[in-house]
Amino acid sequence: MGAISTACGMLLSSGVSLPVHFAPAAASVLAVFLWGASDFAGGYGSRRANAFVLTAFSHLCAFVLMLSVALAHRGTLPDLASMAWAVLAGSIGGFSLAIFYGALASGQMGLTAPIAALLGAAIPTLADVAMEGTPSRWSIVGFGLAIVAIWLITRPEPQFQNDESGHPKGVVRAALAGVGFAGFYLCVHQASGSAPWIAAITRIGSFTATAVAVAATRAPLKLQLPAVRFGMMAGFLDVTASALFIFANQRGRLDEAVVITSLYPAVTVLLARLVLKEHFSRWKFIGLLAALAAVPLIAAG
Repeated sequence: MGAISTACGMLLSSGVSLPVHFAPAAASVLAVFLWGASDFAGGYGSRRANAFVLTAFSHLCAFVLMLSVALAHRGTLPDLASMAWAVLAGSIGGFSLAIFYGALASGQMGLTAPIAALLGAAIPTLADVAMEGTPSRWSIVGFGLAIVAIWLITRPEPQFQNDESGHPKGVVRAALAGVGFAGFYLCVHQASGSAPWIAAITRIGSFTATAVAVAATRAPLKLQLPAVRFGMMAGFLDVTASALFIFANQRGRLDEAVVITSLYPAVTVLLARLVLKEHFSRWKFIGLLAALAAVPLIAAG
């Protein structure tokens, strides 16, 4: 926890050790690795616990970490409007993350992660297009590639465990999570102020939303030690990546921050293949590559 806090604080609090134009990109690239590892830890931990219980615990740990970072670096508290946007972002993002962890736990991580990332990047880009005008030809190519990618990834095959609709398990929940991630991006974009404080405040919203879900579903409040470890790891990595994304968004452009950070499924896929020995058919692997390639094309406009 101390190492993550120190590393995150050094980058978020100063930015002077990096060139002005390079700092947002560096923060986004680091967020890719942290979010990818966080999703793997959260998805793997959800195989041993209720996804909402694990996510609530994870976000409580995340709040403690980022609050300590914010207090240590004495950033200015955001105004009330920014706090409200941060809480809303956290509520949407936290609930979506719990759904996503369930998708990762029930389906193949290498298939569900790219779908969530693709929708999470496409929707903010479309919103930006609505405000800024017609997308570039590269974005149009990206939309077409995304459609092909989703079809390849979600087409049913006998060797995969499917849900009632015939799609690989976890795909529908991953799609819903992707819509929620887009909501997080759009809401947190409206918040201004210290990145550690905004990230900490988002975890108030995310913990509240997931705690309500736990109470509503009457999930048993128990976590075995392995789930506790994975939950803490996921929370620490996730909130640090969120703070880095907020930093990149504030210092650069929203679409640039979204496009780079949306490449995190590559890390999740790599970990799933190395640790869980997940294997994909040739067509699904092509679909995975197409999804990853579509993200920067979509956000290029």
